[in-house]
Amino acid sequence: MQHQNLTRRFAMLGAMASLGGCSALSSLNAAATPLNTYDLAPAPGSTAGRRSGRTVLVAQPDAPAGINTDRIMIRQGASFISYLPNARWADDLPNVMQSLLIRSIAGTGRMGYVGVSEGGPVPDYALLTRIDSFEVTVAGAAVIAQVDISLTMLRDSDQTALKTRNFRNQVGAGSDQPQVIVAAFQAILNALLPEMADWVAAT
Repeated sequence: MQHQNLTRRFAMLGAMASLGGCSALSSLNAAATPLNTYDLAPAPGSTAGRRSGRTVLVAQPDAPAGINTDRIMIRQGASFISYLPNARWADDLPNVMQSLLIRSIAGTGRMGYVGVSEGGPVPDYALLTRIDSFEVTVAGAAVIAQVDISLTMLRDSDQTALKTRNFRNQVGAGSDQPQVIVAAFQAILNALLPEMADWVAAT
């Protein structure tokens, strides 16, 4: 009798272990599932205006932890955030934004050199960027993409901050589908990036 009870107990433990292994395997498979990747395009500013041989180095943007990631952040209420399932940016958002700024400013053809702060020439100016918001907000049935970015131009020779400006905009997305939300972000950047590029080039 005692032998039968022990045998039954070991059988139950083995079954539980198998279930645990299945659960762990399922989690690993879910983690390994690739997410759809979305990129954003630069939007150059005006090619008209004064041209300069000055160099501008674009530092990697600062961003809060919630958006310092390759995931697309969703804000529901003041303190609750989540991420758009099955979707990611092509890189961590600060890296994406740094690349967009470089290509948009360089696209004006009004600066001698625009690039990253590592390995470039001795700069005349440094562009500091703070991403305060790059998220989707959900309010009832409304899905709204919003961006809020602060730029500061710094003279490298004496580290003097020359000017600072905030750039912000928001666009309603027609649905909560990733493609629609990414298109809303692109519409925002199509308006903001040329403004940013012209603002930098006018320095």
